[in-house]
Amino acid sequence: MFRKKRIALLGLMLESNSFAPVTGRDDFLSRLYVAGLEMAEELRKDESKIPAEMHSFCATMDRSVEWEAAPILIGLVEAGGPIDHDFFAQTLEDMKARLEAAMPLDGVYICNHGAMITTRDRDPDGKIFEMTRSVVGKDCPIVATLDLHGNVSDRMVAAVNLVVAYQTNPHVDMVARGREAAFAMTSMLSGLRPASAVIRLPVCPPTVTLLTDKGPYADLMRYGQARSGGEIMNVSILGGFAYADTAKNGLCIIVTARSDHALAEAVARDIAEFAWRDYRRYDPHLTPLDEAVAKAVAAGQDPSLPAVILADVADNPGGGANGNTTWLLEALIKARANGAALGIFNDPALAREAMELGEGARFRAVFNRVEPDKFSRRFEANATVMRIRDGDCVGRRGFYANRRLDLGTTVLLDVEGVKVVVISIRTQCADPVFFEMMGIGISKARSIVIKSRGHFRAGFDEFFGPDQVIEVDAPGLSSPVLTRFDFKFLPRPIFPIDRDVVWPRA
Repeated sequence: MFRKKRIALLGLMLESNSFAPVTGRDDFLSRLYVAGLEMAEELRKDESKIPAEMHSFCATMDRSVEWEAAPILIGLVEAGGPIDHDFFAQTLEDMKARLEAAMPLDGVYICNHGAMITTRDRDPDGKIFEMTRSVVGKDCPIVATLDLHGNVSDRMVAAVNLVVAYQTNPHVDMVARGREAAFAMTSMLSGLRPASAVIRLPVCPPTVTLLTDKGPYADLMRYGQARSGGEIMNVSILGGFAYADTAKNGLCIIVTARSDHALAEAVARDIAEFAWRDYRRYDPHLTPLDEAVAKAVAAGQDPSLPAVILADVADNPGGGANGNTTWLLEALIKARANGAALGIFNDPALAREAMELGEGARFRAVFNRVEPDKFSRRFEANATVMRIRDGDCVGRRGFYANRRLDLGTTVLLDVEGVKVVVISIRTQCADPVFFEMMGIGISKARSIVIKSRGHFRAGFDEFFGPDQVIEVDAPGLSSPVLTRFDFKFLPRPIFPIDRDVVWPRA
C-alpha cells in the first residue's frame, strides 16, 4: 500500500552571546514559538515568521516527492544571552515527545542556528541533534540547516546525515539552502547515505571579517564552493560566533560526499589548508568614533559629499547586544550633525512615554531609564514626538524580505536635530522599512546610524555603496574587538585574541 513519505520539521534558533542577559520563554513567545497544528498553520502563511529555509524546504519537497510534514516545534528569537536551561530542557522534552508521537518517520529536517548555549550547557544544539537521532534510529535520514555563524561540535555532525550551512553574509541564501536540504532529503529517501568530514581551525573570526562579498572569508567561501559538485554534495564553511564562548568555537569546514569518506576528508583538508594560509587576515579594521562622526558632520555640511552609514557594530541586536547604546547619538547631537538619523533604538519605556504624550509633544527624553548598565547608559535630551506606529511591518529587502516583524510600539523622535526611531521589541536594524514606515526618506538623509553588524548591507545597498559604510569602533556587547571580552571556554590559543597560534595539522 502506497504511503506518503513522512518528514518531521523542528528547530530552535538562537544565537547566544554569553555576555548578554538570559533568553527566556517570554523572549521566544514575543517572536516565534509554535508547535504541532499551530506550527502547521504558520507554515501555510505567505508572510510568516517561520524561517525562510524551512519554508523553502517544504515548498521544494512539495515539488519533488509525495510527502507529508509532521510539524514538531519551531522557536526563533533575536540573538541574545544563553537560553534559560530549564526552559531549554522543557523544550527538548516537548520535542522528544512530539517526535515519538509522530513515528513512524521517513526523515527529519532540523532548522537551527547552531550557536546556542544554555545557562548550564555549552552545546544544546548537539543535545537536539542527538535526541532526534535517538528517537528516529540510525537509519532515518536527518538533514540540518545552520547559520554560517554556528559553532559546530563533532557530535552535531555525527548525529545527522548532512549539515547545510548558509553561504552568504549578509544572509540572503536561506531559500537556496532550504532547497538544497530538500534535494538532499529526497536523495536520501531513495537510499543515498552521505559521509562527512569536519576540520576546525584555531581561528575565531570577528563578525565584521565574515562578509562574503570581499575579504578573507569571501575568498575562502569561493575556494570551498568551487570544490562542491559531483561526488562532493556539500561544502559548509562556518565562521562561528565568538561571543558564545565555547570549546567548539573555531573556523569550521564540513565536507560531505555522497559516499566516499576518504574524499570528503581530503577535500576538507585542502580547504582547511587554504584557510590557514590566510588566517592573519581575520583582523577587524574599525573607524574610531570621533573620526566617524566627523565624516557624518562633513556629509551634512557638504551636499557634494556622499551620504554615509555609521554601522554601530558593537551594539548589534543580531549579535546579542541591547540595541540601546548612546555613544553615537550623543556625539552626533554634540557635533550638531545635519540630516542625521538613527535606528532602531530599543527602549520600551521611552517609546511608551512618547506614545502617551502623542504626536507633536515636546518633552525631556530619558534614554535607558530602566536598569542602565555600563553599555546602556542613561542619557537625557530634548525631544519632539514626530510619529507613532504599532511596529507591525513586513520586511522589504535582504535578510528580512517578506518576513512579518513586530517591533512593538514604535515612535519617531526628533532629538535635538537627530531623527531617532525608538522601538519596544529588540530587533536588528537590517531593513529600510524600519525608517520608511516612520516617514524618513533614506535617500534624503546625509548620515544614518544603523544598529547592525552586517545584514543592513543587503537591505540598504540600494541607497549606500560599500564605500559609504563606516564600521564604527564604539563600546558594546557585540564589539568585534574580541580582546575586550573575558572569554572562559574558547580553545586557546586562538586568533585574533592570541597572536601566536599553531594549527597542529599544518
